[in-house]
Amino acid sequence: MASYKPVTAALRVLEVLASVNRLYGRATVAAIHQQTGINKATIVRMLETLSEAGYVLRDADQPVYRITGKSLMLSAGFERHKVFAAIVAPLLDDFRKAIGWPSDVALFDHDAMLVIESSRQGGPLSFNRAPGYRAPVLGTSLGLAYIAHCQEGERARLLELVAKDEAPWNDLARAPDRLEETLTMIRSQGYATMDPHYSRQEYDNRIDSIGIAITSANTVFASINVIYLKSALNRETARDTLLGPLQKVADQMAEKLVAQSSDQS
Repeated sequence: MASYKPVTAALRVLEVLASVNRLYGRATVAAIHQQTGINKATIVRMLETLSEAGYVLRDADQPVYRITGKSLMLSAGFERHKVFAAIVAPLLDDFRKAIGWPSDVALFDHDAMLVIESSRQGGPLSFNRAPGYRAPVLGTSLGLAYIAHCQEGERARLLELVAKDEAPWNDLARAPDRLEETLTMIRSQGYATMDPHYSRQEYDNRIDSIGIAITSANTVFASINVIYLKSALNRETARDTLLGPLQKVADQMAEKLVAQSSDQS
């Protein structure tokens, strides 16, 4: 337990910084307000403070805020994602070529899924996400697949955190019976799907995904998804055509991660 009460203003500044990062080029004051619920005038003052400190900048041509390179200093001591990314990248690239749809690999990081590698490519589609994106656990197939298989203590800590977040996909954390039913179904069928609220908010309801955990024995390393257009595939077709190849590449990644862990021990 902390010795002192947390500094509310500091927590809000960090929340605004995280929101700018999540919005990835769409971080207007209104969008940040929608994500955080913080008063717009307060958001402006915090953005100006972060700008003065060098962590965000305002676009010269439009009222949008962006993360600066200085923010990378905040992750200078975090290396696990680089090791994992180097291992899975070649397999992810081959997987994209084989199935034609992009994928992400993500690690669980405190309260979100940290995308460490992605085969999403630039283009006209609006679902591009760069490595470093923090995906909400209960909103994404990456997160749902992971927590369905992780240790109970880790899951409980996560649920306690996200239950305080009013995002609609986090309603699941506030409904224990429905949560258990959902996680049991994911384990039974072998995959998770994107929450419809998240698809509507982030992708105008045009995108869906199927995700599974990358596991070996009792170890859950990460999770992997396939992202596809709803206009091209429905969920049943996606399951029938993508789940088998997805499980195969997840097993290959797990095998390499186990080998890497053995080499270090």
